[in-house]
Amino acid sequence: MSERKFQQASSSTAGFFQSFPTLPPAFNADQTGATSDDIALARILNLYIPQGSSVVYKSIHDLSRRALHPSILDHSTDAEVNTPKLRSLNTFGQENSNDPLWVTEGWKALKAIGQQEGLVASGYDETASWNRRVHQFGLNHVWSSSAAMTGCPASMTDGAAKLLHSHLKDEDGDQPGRSDVLRQAYCRLISCDPAIAWTSGQWMTERSGGSSVSETETIARRLTDEERLHDSAIGKDRDAHGMPLGPWRIDGFKWFSSATDSDMALLLARTEQGLSLFYIPLRRSAGSSDSHGSILNGVRIQRLKNKVGTKQLPTAELELKGARGWLIGQLGKGVREIATILNITRLYTAGGSAAGWGRGLAVCRAYSKTRIVQGKLLEHNHLHVRWMAGETVKYRAAMNLTFFGLALQGTVEQGWDQVVRNTRATSLIPHNKKSAVALLRLITPVLKAQVSVNAVEGLRACMEGLGGVGYCENNEDGGIMNIAKIFRDTLVNPIWEGTVSVMAEDVVRVLFDSRLGNGHIIDEVLSNWVKTNLSLCQSRFPKESELVRHRLDVLISLVRRTGKDELLWRGRELLYHLEAIVSSVVLMYDACSDGDEVSAEIASRYVSNKALPGETLLREGSWHQEALMDQRIFLGTSNRVSAGKL
Repeated sequence: MSERKFQQASSSTAGFFQSFPTLPPAFNADQTGATSDDIALARILNLYIPQGSSVVYKSIHDLSRRALHPSILDHSTDAEVNTPKLRSLNTFGQENSNDPLWVTEGWKALKAIGQQEGLVASGYDETASWNRRVHQFGLNHVWSSSAAMTGCPASMTDGAAKLLHSHLKDEDGDQPGRSDVLRQAYCRLISCDPAIAWTSGQWMTERSGGSSVSETETIARRLTDEERLHDSAIGKDRDAHGMPLGPWRIDGFKWFSSATDSDMALLLARTEQGLSLFYIPLRRSAGSSDSHGSILNGVRIQRLKNKVGTKQLPTAELELKGARGWLIGQLGKGVREIATILNITRLYTAGGSAAGWGRGLAVCRAYSKTRIVQGKLLEHNHLHVRWMAGETVKYRAAMNLTFFGLALQGTVEQGWDQVVRNTRATSLIPHNKKSAVALLRLITPVLKAQVSVNAVEGLRACMEGLGGVGYCENNEDGGIMNIAKIFRDTLVNPIWEGTVSVMAEDVVRVLFDSRLGNGHIIDEVLSNWVKTNLSLCQSRFPKESELVRHRLDVLISLVRRTGKDELLWRGRELLYHLEAIVSSVVLMYDACSDGDEVSAEIASRYVSNKALPGETLLREGSWHQEALMDQRIFLGTSNRVSAGKL
């Protein structure tokens, strides 16, 4: 009788160990002709950036590699694990107005690197002959998921720079010295030198109003001559950099303020003429009575928020007591002024959501190529690949919607002739500036709302795609496998800068704005844009074009026959219609720009998935053929994209 053989038991150091997934850089533009891992980004750059723009391609190529360097990942993990701390009192129990907020060195390093890499500055490069916003958000896309939420202060810094730029030619009026202060602040906001560069906060949210600023309780009043002379006599009339403090005193309580460690802030406060916008530096001279060089400018950090995600980001409740600031723009026009910032930060919200989603899918791709289940790699499991291909289709739609908005923003800022004429997007981007402005205004709340929500759902799927590994907080190995962290951080985006319902209300506001398409923006702007571009895609996508026309007709009918109150009730329905229409058009246009077979399949699948009830596209071919296409969509198999060369 033969001796029975037993298998050897596994242990903590013996048994099955899979290879650690290798995450490739998102974008490739070297001379090898290698495919970019993030096909969506590569195609977007080919669509909106002129061929031969080596500065653009090289900067994104290089940063996509730097984003995965062990030193960067160590900084990111440091910021995630060692969260901000508040030290309200000093050793002897006195209020600490010098350095109450502690943030980790990893956080500081990532902020500085973002400044060096021009993540804000590239949006203001006056020498650029390409779409600066597409370039800028290409950089942010490959960097964001490694940057430990430093993209949040960067977004508000960009919004502040955009606002200050619009006021650089303002006269001082009754605020002597203001124009020079704002010019110096602007230069610091767009600097690539961390030694002088600033970040900005944006303080609007209060306990009473939430996303509605109409209930603002913060008060601003002009200082009396006696008060200003008193501050000057004791050396407290200058900020930490020697610039004069403004003639306004601000008091109140801001309930939710991100980027609390920034150098300046823009905030709303109530005046006798209504809500107004103010600039304040975060720090001011301590004066002759204090040994410290500078202290907080009438700002007391009450407490830090304990959030589901974005734990690296210092978010606080702030009490303002005697903060000195400058009025920006006209009294009572603060909401209109701060809309400039919101339009930029909402683009960042969508861009950051898409970036996190892209990183999640990248991790899933890498994992699928190493994880063995039932004796074969996940990349050969048809069920898994089909599911992930479906998620990739949604991601490609979100990327194209987001970057279409960004391309519009850049076109409005720089002009069609400068940034569109020599690209593949000549028919996609309206030549008429008023049409481009109106279309941008219409879709900004749409992409902010829909991309943010879809990214949360997409990242949840990415977590599931890794099984139990995806559910764990994997901070080892630089946290490269930590989709859970990206998921938690992305959860804030459907809420920050206005919830989905607030975005829906904003869309209804646009529909009734007489300045946009003469008050008929769907008929006079969107409909014309859709029909023009569908005519270009008709021969390649005849059935798909018809489905999009049907949805457009439904939207037009809904807007024409429905009153404002009912449209507000149907607000989320409007968001869904607009997302489906615009994303479908841009996906089909992109596929037609070079005839790529995989992009055409993605566009067709998306349009079919978004078809109205009772409408669909009949799929041709066997499931085996579809399974092969699933691999090409998710894994990039035989899906080359010729990116611009260095």
